[in-house]
Amino acid sequence: MENLNLVSLPHFVSVENLHVDEVEALIKRAEYFKKGGATPRLTKPVYVTNMFFEDSSRTHTSFEMAERKLGLTVIPFDPAHSSVNKGETLYDTSLIMNALGVDLEVIRHSQNEYYNDLINLKEHQHLNIGVINAGDGSGQHPSQCMLDMMTIHEHFGHFKGLKVAIVGDITNSRVAKSNMELLTRLGAEVYFSGPSYWYDKKFDKYGKYEELDKLIPDMDVMMLLRVQHERHAGDPNEEKFDAKAYHEKYGINHKRYNELKPDTIIMHPGPINHDVELSGDLVESDKCMFVRQMQNGVFMRMAMIEAVLRGRKLGGLE
Repeated sequence: MENLNLVSLPHFVSVENLHVDEVEALIKRAEYFKKGGATPRLTKPVYVTNMFFEDSSRTHTSFEMAERKLGLTVIPFDPAHSSVNKGETLYDTSLIMNALGVDLEVIRHSQNEYYNDLINLKEHQHLNIGVINAGDGSGQHPSQCMLDMMTIHEHFGHFKGLKVAIVGDITNSRVAKSNMELLTRLGAEVYFSGPSYWYDKKFDKYGKYEELDKLIPDMDVMMLLRVQHERHAGDPNEEKFDAKAYHEKYGINHKRYNELKPDTIIMHPGPINHDVELSGDLVESDKCMFVRQMQNGVFMRMAMIEAVLRGRKLGGLE
């Protein structure tokens, strides 16, 4: 095993409280796993359940692959057939998992900061289970953020001075919020673009909003965001949304692709709306990191899970 500063965390729910050296250590650890490095030897069984209350294919499967590569035992959980539909609270569901012997739960939930009820316990509560946030509403998406950082680092070898444009439905994106905060702390220059009605002035502290075509020639990273139709209830802009018009004004088409610098990369957390955020025939182009992001996600999630295993001294790890 290589000599690393291994991260230990009781939970992994946000990137906000991570120190820069912890981020760098997690990236290095994930890169080590990707190169075929040995996984930690567990001397005691560890049980994990993946509780996804919102639809997912990439994140859910990626976490399960990471868990199995680390030698964890995965306990199935199906929200559609659980007692949540009878009014059971998330805390009580977690309490049940804990009582049954589950050590870790990976959760995706529509409620922003749902995890506060699970980790900031009241005096009469005794829940003892590790929580890894797989996405909370429009709040945070720490594992996507970390795999994005890994992908950028893998390509450029650093963050300082890189110009990164986050483009699209920014207000409703948990990916955008995690990434803008962490990229700024890592020394990157963040810019924003996309529909102004899906941008909030509170993001100005992280970067500057510009018209897309002004950014295209100068950016090192184009980070595209999915238009999140499911979060637009009551939004008048949703009613008049036109995919073709969006693509022409805010999407990466062939013309914009050819105007990017030779070493610029395009990123997207998925799922991609083809010919909306990105031309469908550019998804597997040389500059597009979509597939690599998914590949890296497994190894970064391994590093994140390992950090919680160590933080909670599970599997015999310290």
